[in-house]
Amino acid sequence: MESNSCFHCGDDCGKHPIKYQDKTFCCNGCKTVFEIFNENDLTCYYDLQNSPGAIPKEIEGKYDFLTQENIIEKLTEFRSDSIEIATLYIPHIHCSSCIWILENLNKLNPNISDSQVNFGKKTVRVTYNSDKTSLKEVVMLLSSIGYEPYISLDDFKSGKKHINRTLIYKLGVAGFGFGNIMFLSFPEYFEINEFWLEQYKPFFRWLMFAMSVPIVFYSAQDYFISAYKGLKAKVLNIDVPIALGVAVLFIRSTVEIMFDLGSGFFDSLAGLVFFLLTGRFFQQKTYDFLSFERDYKSYFPIAITKINRDGEEQSIQVYDIEKGDRILIRNEELIPVDGILINGRAKIDYSFVTGESQTVSKESGDKIFAGGKQTNGVIEMEALKSVEQSYLTQLWSNDVFSKNKEDGFTNITNAISKHFTIAVLSIAFISTSIWLFLDPSKAMNVFTAVLIIACPCAIALSAPYTFGNLLRIFGKLKFYVKNATVIEQLAQINTVIFDKTGTITSNKDSNAEYDGDLLSDSENTVLKNSLRGSNHPLSRTLYNILEANNIITLDRFEEHVGKGIEAKHDNIALKIGSASFVGNPENNAALNTTVHVSSNNVYKGKFTFYNSYRKGVSKLFNQLKKEFDLVILSGDNEGELENLKKLLPTKTKLIFNQKPEDKLEFIKYHQSEGAKVLMIGDGLNDAGALAQSNVGIAISEDVNVFSPACDAILDASKFKQLYSYIQTSKSAIKIIKWSFVLSFFYNIIGLYFATTGQLEPVVAAILMPLSSISIVVFTTVATNLLGKRIE
Repeated sequence: MESNSCFHCGDDCGKHPIKYQDKTFCCNGCKTVFEIFNENDLTCYYDLQNSPGAIPKEIEGKYDFLTQENIIEKLTEFRSDSIEIATLYIPHIHCSSCIWILENLNKLNPNISDSQVNFGKKTVRVTYNSDKTSLKEVVMLLSSIGYEPYISLDDFKSGKKHINRTLIYKLGVAGFGFGNIMFLSFPEYFEINEFWLEQYKPFFRWLMFAMSVPIVFYSAQDYFISAYKGLKAKVLNIDVPIALGVAVLFIRSTVEIMFDLGSGFFDSLAGLVFFLLTGRFFQQKTYDFLSFERDYKSYFPIAITKINRDGEEQSIQVYDIEKGDRILIRNEELIPVDGILINGRAKIDYSFVTGESQTVSKESGDKIFAGGKQTNGVIEMEALKSVEQSYLTQLWSNDVFSKNKEDGFTNITNAISKHFTIAVLSIAFISTSIWLFLDPSKAMNVFTAVLIIACPCAIALSAPYTFGNLLRIFGKLKFYVKNATVIEQLAQINTVIFDKTGTITSNKDSNAEYDGDLLSDSENTVLKNSLRGSNHPLSRTLYNILEANNIITLDRFEEHVGKGIEAKHDNIALKIGSASFVGNPENNAALNTTVHVSSNNVYKGKFTFYNSYRKGVSKLFNQLKKEFDLVILSGDNEGELENLKKLLPTKTKLIFNQKPEDKLEFIKYHQSEGAKVLMIGDGLNDAGALAQSNVGIAISEDVNVFSPACDAILDASKFKQLYSYIQTSKSAIKIIKWSFVLSFFYNIIGLYFATTGQLEPVVAAILMPLSSISIVVFTTVATNLLGKRIE
């Protein structure tokens, strides 16, 4: 019989279907979408899932409002001369086909450079060339292929939050089918053999079959899709045994009623899917309740300098920024919020946002966007709105802009789950084969019960809940970790490397003395304003020490990483930095940390710093020395060598005069020798070393240290607790392993009853979510106890 369902959307085509290329469509809209995909060689969209599309709505003239500048301004999160980025809420996103086509929009419109789907939030983030296409054309393209965005004109927001009720619908279908199939099975349960049962028995059985079809092909479809994708990628994921169990029950039951061999196991099948979905629903609700991700983002620590009305500079947390605030952005600092440029010469690197490293110049009065990094000295801006923490964290976590340290790293769940799945399948087939000889009537029950009772849900839940809760706890304790993988890698380190200046020394308590020719008032003003634009720890220290001077806009500012600063104003050209950088190489042998100054290529003098080490440094190093190799890698000279020898354990390696590239190569070499390196630095000069290390931690001390190179940010006030954070990460791995042990014992006991034929599949399906609940409770309570130990 010829199918009358639409090839694109799956709807009934009615009495007048549209035929095209031997395919049936319900309307010209669906036919047009197919033609678009066909012309652009995108018909493999339909290979991912049958009838994945939606009927395109009539769109002519519907989106004319998207040509209005004030609406475009509200809907776009980033706008430059030629690039715009908008995040659109797409209610129809529902399957892998949707993700695939929405992330291939560039093939339908070459002016779209990138599109990223967030399946959980049902959004697509589209980057496009605004000179050649427009937001209206992007939205019309989405609508024409059946993915019409939801745009609210009331508040100009795209992506108004809608609750995803798909799981609830699937659970409802499974629950309805389960209840009715159980009711229809009662006569056979109690072996009632009156004439009416014999007369209507076939009807009841086929009715149970009919009710089980939507349960298998709708309610349980996620398990089959996941298992298929895993097998296609040659990976045995945790849904393979579940899908196999459901399929076996359904096929076996269907064969039994077709050949009148019995009533089958439709009741067990419906109960299995219902309780599986109940467990998944519980997991989802619990995860939403704990809100790991949302909680730790709200503690994101980036600080910014706010200029008060009387001109005073005050360091505040970014989430305290309000509309209208005047903000100071230094060289290499991130712009945390959209605003208007007031003073200074802005040269902004938007690679965090757009992926393109070319800088954009802005003048006073121009709008600048959050996510850009100032690269040309200090600027002042006025905030146009408050900060969205999730947006900043999204930039920080974007692996496109950072070295992917997860390459070659296998997390604990993946390492175990593959072997677990193989073991479960082996036990299922072996025990079933044995029962085929002992008692064939029990063989199918044994096979199904084994697959269900040994469901690896508990294993799958252990790591996400443990690490997720720990992310939240660390955030409250001012240790801000990028993602769960960082915690797992932190637990494996065996070498800890520290930068010196700004890391084990405190900027706030350091002091400096000047030795040399006196600087003129004009030179002092240029010096103060040059230091004002830098985030280097020595620059910040010296800036705080020097007397206040007039705020001026420099004609030129350039910061050379690891060397120093060049600045020019009117007829004064200053160099501030190392002795060799300013042109005075004979001073390289100075014993203390020094910053040298030259004016118009004439050497003026030097500032000698007397370091103040952070409280608890000696105790921290003595704690670390028991388990780790310790190294100090400093760009300074050996002036602090004797002080450090007295302060730190004898086995600590002390290496000085290291350029940023030297630090990176040092780490790379030791990694090749088997070292798992933790690098702690200031996030600026140490960016390369932080990126190369297995885990890179940037120290935050009232400064915007946002860097894609670091994996975590540690508040300077919590520096002495670093050892506790590392130990807690190791304890988290132990918690996961203990939860695996609990799951293992549960599975061993359950498998005993399943393989001996004493466990019905429906009972196994009830026990499975209970095991998941116990694992979630255990990991949550255990991690909360860990958190209290380090508070």
